[in-house]
Amino acid sequence: MGQGDTVRILDGSTFVVSADTGDIEATTSEPTGMFSLDTRFLSRWVLTVNGERLNALSYDDLQYYEVRFFLVPGVATHYIDAKLSIIRERVVGGSFHEQVTILNHDEKPVDLEIRMEAGADFADLFQVKDEIVNKKGELYAEAEADRLRLGYRRGNFQRETMITSSQPARYDRNGFAFSVHLEPNEQWRTEIDVETSAFSAAGRDLRIGARPGGTERLTLEHDLQQWIDDAPKVNCECQHLSRTYQRSLIDLAALRFSPLSLGGQALPAAGLPWFMTMFGRDSILTCLQAMPFAPELSKGTLRLLASLQGTRFDDFRDEDPGRIMHEMRYGETAAFEEQPHSPYYGSVDATPLFLVLLDEYERWSGDAALVRELERECRAALHWIDAYADLGGNGYIWYERRNTDTGLENQCWKDSWDSISYRDGRLPGFPRATCEVQGYAYDAKVRAARLAREFWDDPAYADRLEREAAQLKERFNRDWWVADGGFYALALDPDGRQADVLSSNIGHLLWSGIVDDDRAERIAAHLVGPRLFSGWGVRTLAEGEVRYNPIGYHNGTVWPFDNSFIAWGLRRYGFAEEAATIADGILAAASFFDGRLPEAFGGYARELTKFPVEYPTACSPQAWSTGTPMLLLRTMLGIEPHEGHLSVDPRLPVGMGRIEVLDIPGRWGRVDAFARGRLELNKLAR
Repeated sequence: MGQGDTVRILDGSTFVVSADTGDIEATTSEPTGMFSLDTRFLSRWVLTVNGERLNALSYDDLQYYEVRFFLVPGVATHYIDAKLSIIRERVVGGSFHEQVTILNHDEKPVDLEIRMEAGADFADLFQVKDEIVNKKGELYAEAEADRLRLGYRRGNFQRETMITSSQPARYDRNGFAFSVHLEPNEQWRTEIDVETSAFSAAGRDLRIGARPGGTERLTLEHDLQQWIDDAPKVNCECQHLSRTYQRSLIDLAALRFSPLSLGGQALPAAGLPWFMTMFGRDSILTCLQAMPFAPELSKGTLRLLASLQGTRFDDFRDEDPGRIMHEMRYGETAAFEEQPHSPYYGSVDATPLFLVLLDEYERWSGDAALVRELERECRAALHWIDAYADLGGNGYIWYERRNTDTGLENQCWKDSWDSISYRDGRLPGFPRATCEVQGYAYDAKVRAARLAREFWDDPAYADRLEREAAQLKERFNRDWWVADGGFYALALDPDGRQADVLSSNIGHLLWSGIVDDDRAERIAAHLVGPRLFSGWGVRTLAEGEVRYNPIGYHNGTVWPFDNSFIAWGLRRYGFAEEAATIADGILAAASFFDGRLPEAFGGYARELTKFPVEYPTACSPQAWSTGTPMLLLRTMLGIEPHEGHLSVDPRLPVGMGRIEVLDIPGRWGRVDAFARGRLELNKLAR
């Protein structure tokens, strides 16, 4: 790859962002450095040779956890006749390992002073995001004979970075150096290990997993290969679809995160750089997307979220009994309750989605034991929906933060401050109820009724849940329908007035099943109509609405994850052609991002741009964008579980050629009818 890039490697919650030389020179406002557990453990990492900075020739993105930089000394010119080559090979796996190799191409011997400037500001990721790094504790640096120790203490909160080298070095408080003599055509190499520690109040290191180095690389390689081998194989005549699927599979492996003190179980972290941690909603939706391809992620996610389910009333954390958490953080600001994410429960949709995921997981896996294991948590979640979420007393799920200082104003997936509006552009008051969450609640009760009847031996409870779901559907279709627009309102305000804008949220109503059949065709027409559909995907807010902005975070951009669920919902109601239209746009967009769909991109019309316009601060990779191609594949192929078998009804966009998907995991094994057949995809004439 070329010069001028920002280079990112990651493994779970640990990631490194550097320049294309491999150097790190962090600022208070840029997510540059080595981060783990929401803390920056390296903020300076600059290599020089004889006092000169290095110039990047290129770098190789070897894997998500590994990169190799090719460098020469001095400043770039039109012609480089370097006598030295420097290669930096870097791997991140829990911590950080770097190999530095220097080759002498001169006919004469050389004496070199090689130095690595090293520093750590231990900034909390929230402080970097808010551009305020204000340390209230003690930073320290200790140079020992064989290592450099960088640290930070504030009360019982202590983080430390320890740096060692395989070659003898001179350590000082600002880095370390080597004096090297190289004969002609000789090379020199050192291995540098950067270990990170997060100490508990008792002084015990909370970090789990192996340290970096040669064995860690082998472990990561083996783990990735096993992950790929266990996943279904997608063979397709459309090269960019195959490439996108492979990229998504690898990125999903990279985002797997095992939280501290929770038994080593893994779930998808939400996204690089700001959200490399547990997110209830994001993890659940990603698991739903990836279900036919990586169902094991769902089991860990369900257990982890169940273990952190709310048990009390806590206004600071917006916690209620039965509520599923929104976000967990491990940095300084969470430890000292300067923000509430320890964990924070300010999500209105994670709780019903938890129930949806458990049912969907059982349908794919046949894991009845987990359904029985989580019965108590499921009943608590259902009780939360009825007892604590109905702030309006009318049978809907509402939200209003109790933590007015640092809690989230909008607790739906469109959680930016201005994402919910009336048609005239005004913002409604609180509490608010958004439409898609009512769909999730409907779906949750329908699915939980099945679980109660088949696994919990409680048919009376199942009957009650089904009655409540039917009543919710009837009320919803009465109260939320915008008669003069022919769509469902985005939200209701405290007085029951409609936030009557046309938004992508209506597509989520389809996959939940709450839409009356006689209204589904109008919803489908809106979703692929010119106001919502850009040609690349469905916009979050329709063109022509007062707050529409093609690069507004939730007010006009296109979110790939949003589109994948919309397509799934369209297919559920029989609109295969419309689903394929959306899939075609999103997968075409993926080809311009080297197969890695970002969090969001611009909502500009496709005829205006030869490529989708990048959103400047979009996370990439991001979990539910990574899961998008998987759900689109499932949708286009019409794969759905039914009583222990799969139904398949391929309806794909023109031009994708043939496809086969082999080795679907779960209760169907390797010989399912879907796995045996090669499916023709040119089924749709558009």
